[in-house]
Amino acid sequence: QVHLVESGGGLVQAGGSLRLSCAAEENRSIFIINTMGWYRQAPGKQRDLVALITTSGSANYADSVKGRFTISMDNTKNTVYLQMNSLKSEDTAVYFCYAGSGGSMSTWGKGTLVTVSS
Repeated sequence: QVHLVESGGGLVQAGGSLRLSCAAEENRSIFIINTMGWYRQAPGKQRDLVALITTSGSANYADSVKGRFTISMDNTKNTVYLQMNSLKSEDTAVYFCYAGSGGSMSTWGKGTLVTVSS
């Protein structure tokens, strides 16, 4: 089993910044992480991709966050970070950490709430 532990959510004013972290804790797992990242789900909406990064450093972003958010990964710690700048009210959502093996295995964190006040 791979257990994802998220942190860093909270309340911030529009224009402000937050940094999310997600650490993958493994317990005798054969789940070899290839990709980590973040999705978000606003009230009444579907869960959407925010950003993903592979262990080789290749990243991709949703168009809505390009230029404002930066994803990074510390492979030695199996930890992914999301630096969020110039936050907007429409960024308000529950942010879910994701980890995938590149194959059929994947897992999700429980989510952390980000609220941006206008």
